[in-house]
Amino acid sequence: MSWRPQYRSSKFRNVYGKVANREHCFDGIPITKNVHDNHFCAVNARFLAIVTESAGGGSFLVIPLEQTGRIEPNYPKVCGHQGNVLDIKWNPFIDNIIASCSEDTSVRIWEIPEGGLKRNMTEALLELHGHSRRVGLVEWHPTTNNILFSAGYDYKVLIWNLDVGEPVKMIDCHTDVILCMSFNTDGSLLTTTCKDKKLRVIEPRSGRVLQEANCKNHRVNRVVFLGNMKRLLTTGVSRWNTRQIALWDQEDLSMPLIEEEIDGLSGLLFPFYDADTHMLYLAGKGDGNIRYYEISTEKPYLSYLMEFRSPAPQKGLGVMPKHGLDVSACEVFRFYKLVTLKGLIEPISMIVPRRSDSYQEDIYPMTPGTEPALTPDEWLGGINRDPVLMSLKEGYKKSSKMVFKAPIKEKKSVVVNGIDLLENVPPRTENELLRMFFRQQDEIRRLKEELSQKDIRIRQLQLELKNLRNSPKNC
Repeated sequence: MSWRPQYRSSKFRNVYGKVANREHCFDGIPITKNVHDNHFCAVNARFLAIVTESAGGGSFLVIPLEQTGRIEPNYPKVCGHQGNVLDIKWNPFIDNIIASCSEDTSVRIWEIPEGGLKRNMTEALLELHGHSRRVGLVEWHPTTNNILFSAGYDYKVLIWNLDVGEPVKMIDCHTDVILCMSFNTDGSLLTTTCKDKKLRVIEPRSGRVLQEANCKNHRVNRVVFLGNMKRLLTTGVSRWNTRQIALWDQEDLSMPLIEEEIDGLSGLLFPFYDADTHMLYLAGKGDGNIRYYEISTEKPYLSYLMEFRSPAPQKGLGVMPKHGLDVSACEVFRFYKLVTLKGLIEPISMIVPRRSDSYQEDIYPMTPGTEPALTPDEWLGGINRDPVLMSLKEGYKKSSKMVFKAPIKEKKSVVVNGIDLLENVPPRTENELLRMFFRQQDEIRRLKEELSQKDIRIRQLQLELKNLRNSPKNC
């Protein structure tokens, strides 16, 4: 029998990246210069949110997707934080609710009005105070409504039930700063990477560490669950300081299944996984390339497909949810690329080339939709449920009818010796210390004035009482 080369057929072999025309980009945006390793961008089917550079406090823009082109310098912002905004995430079930976290140690929930902002927004729908240091990451639970996870520089992960506006659980197993969080499909497992060079798989409700890997040869930075494959993929740096990816079995983290060197560049590798197409996208921070692979459950597990190249370096990337894609153009993924040097946000569509204009069911299977599978009480009670699926053929234009209701008791106070500890967050920088000092001086001055006025009033009342006693009528 004659030898034949082994060709691997794949419907995604010819996927290509298409950059939107300039008029469909978002221009003139003062993208933040913060060096924190986050995307600083979040997108859903209606809005694009970008963290911006601002003097004093932190702010981000929220722009309706149809409002492309040049953005005015005085465009209204969400600007209620006292410190730099470090992460923003849209609620997966309610289009106009967004969570943000900041260096001011708070997490805030904002409600964006229909049609976008008309003026600066400073009042959050909900303020969540529980971390003692700045908060670097926020993540919504993938199947449960109103459950939010936040990771702070106090090495803790807090689980918030937004129905009551309070933290309901704390995961306290990390010994250094948490770099990344990712959920499996039904949200029953959480995986984290940490500066202590450990990869952990955690049962979030109990905080119990199910698996742990000590990654000294492969220093992990980012991790992503690969859908229902029971696999994890991490990006990091090898012992020779080359960028590297590793594939792990979630039930045995003793050794990676495979490790693959990518290149010798220094920028962080951001992984994005599409569970519907089993495609993995790797985007390097500081370079303009996006590599993509197809992942399978059998060896060799990882098959390289192609690479999208661009000369413009990316600071971060937002990803459009599946129900916001253009299925008529066979679009299977869409990035929103932050180009800091140009103040530009570029949409990049990943397209499967097809000649037919009809709906392509083989590349658009049923996908997680905009309806939650569980309530917070059900999930906290131990129930797990797969996401509610939707067809992109029938339902991709439908928007969720859910509405976020903030709890009546929005702020909880912890008063010790007359001081509200949650209102008076300890200062972290010299400027914060000075601001707090001057605020306290003003408060002391005001209280002294009130005290002196009350002293005068007391003396007046004492004189009036004395006069009443000495008057002839009382004799």
